[in-house]
Amino acid sequence: MKDAFISNGFSKYSGLISLETVAQIRSHYDALLADRTRTTHLRSDLGGKGTFGKEKITQLMRPSSLIPALKSSEAYQNATVHARYLMGEDLVLDFDMLINKMPYSDTPTPCHQDAAYWMDLPDKRAVSCWIALEEVVEENGCMWFIPRKEEILYPHHSVIKGGALRCEATIEKAVCVPLNPGDCTFHDGFTLHFSKGNSTPNNRRALILNFRPKAMVALERSKGIDHTGERKRRNG
Repeated sequence: MKDAFISNGFSKYSGLISLETVAQIRSHYDALLADRTRTTHLRSDLGGKGTFGKEKITQLMRPSSLIPALKSSEAYQNATVHARYLMGEDLVLDFDMLINKMPYSDTPTPCHQDAAYWMDLPDKRAVSCWIALEEVVEENGCMWFIPRKEEILYPHHSVIKGGALRCEATIEKAVCVPLNPGDCTFHDGFTLHFSKGNSTPNNRRALILNFRPKAMVALERSKGIDHTGERKRRNG
């Protein structure tokens, strides 16, 4: 896994968490999706601005701030172990998020790099762990990654007000990565990735944990960045 991560900027890991843990997190996940009162300040639609109830790609930032018990789950513990193995023992959780593709929303997440959302830090190490909470395949929006050799940040923009950032990139070499429940992928901030829309009758739920060096998290917080504010392009 580490060799693939170093060579391509991403890797797959099977069985990060048990099916029991998947069910527990899914229960919390669904409760938060349904609770628009508690989540309003953390919630947005990556498919563009819209009224609640008509979301296409729901992004809910910092779910563990609403349900602290999540941080003690094996998902957070195991992901931390692997993130440190991939990029250094000083990595800590920076922020977490839930991303749900609604049934039949059929709205793709455009090709982008996560680093475009982040402030320019002196230590650019970062690892994102994308955990599947059900079977994810091409039809419901599994991840696609483009192998990279260099840490180049592309210019990004948003076509739809309030929507996800995108960049112009060649996707012919993109790799489709289906996952079973409890499997995950790891990728760094410079790795181009995207997903297709959900054309199935079920939700496509994912939990994403983002790690970076402890000193860089402290620097972010000193600048007022806690990943709960308005989404915008900070880099690139």
